[in-house]
Amino acid sequence: MNLNDRAQRLVDRLAADALDLRIDVQTAADGARVLDFGIQAEGGLSAGLAMARVCLADLADVTLQPPGTADLPCPMVQVVTDWPVLACMASQYAGWQVSVGKFFAMGSGPMRAAYGKEELFDRIPGRESPTSAVGVLETRKPPTPDAIAFLAEKLRLPPDRLTLLAAPTASIAGTVQVVARALETALHKLYELKFDLTQVVSGVGVAPLPPPAADDVAAIGRTNDAILYGGRVALWVRADDDRLAEVGPRVPSSASRDHGAPFAEIFERYHRDFYKIDPMLFSPAAVVFHNLRTGRSHTFGRPEPDVLRRSFFG
Repeated sequence: MNLNDRAQRLVDRLAADALDLRIDVQTAADGARVLDFGIQAEGGLSAGLAMARVCLADLADVTLQPPGTADLPCPMVQVVTDWPVLACMASQYAGWQVSVGKFFAMGSGPMRAAYGKEELFDRIPGRESPTSAVGVLETRKPPTPDAIAFLAEKLRLPPDRLTLLAAPTASIAGTVQVVARALETALHKLYELKFDLTQVVSGVGVAPLPPPAADDVAAIGRTNDAILYGGRVALWVRADDDRLAEVGPRVPSSASRDHGAPFAEIFERYHRDFYKIDPMLFSPAAVVFHNLRTGRSHTFGRPEPDVLRRSFFG
């Protein structure tokens, strides 16, 4: 199953529907294709759902559902997949910091599988050598020629075999695609806790879509809170019940010492140094494991609607 090929086919369809999606498709001087989902283009909800599907290598359904957290008037972004490790960890996880000169973006999508240098690929399937690559960039600025050249070199592909989707967090599409990561954060937490991800068979993740933020810093706060305090994940696994009982309480965000305040407050507490924040914070509010081996379910954590209200409407 070639992740980049799947994403490439999806992106071709999105480019053909650019007008309906309110996105802009451009070809850079070096031949790379760049799709603007919210930098200059308007984008929107449909564009955000599509962007999330590209991040997931088109191995998941991504939809908007009715509000589901207390009385918050926020629709829920839902991800459903029967390929959780490939879709979320080998593709969607924003594990590549793309920093070239003054350009910076968080890189995700199946181009990570083509790069394959992250340590996690030593423990999960997904590395590949595609003939073209697709990446998603969380950024306020379009990728520069130097950034495209950097990516092409790392991917061992000519620039004209590279497709990049870009949007800032504060855009509608950017917000949707970030909030669509509740399931991914649960899997990444399990990975950090040394849980065998091959035991995860299927997954569903939901999180509330926050109201628009005035800038990217505020948007980063609200999108993180959507997952940390409103994200709910269900995992179908084949595992040992004792192991689930041991690891389960450590999966929700409430297991972190930094849990309890809106992310913007936590960020300021650490003087805007992202890497001083407890990495164990970044996971959904609640997770349930359905054990296919024994028929038992194990539930841990719970949403925190009061913190969401402070973050979204305070």
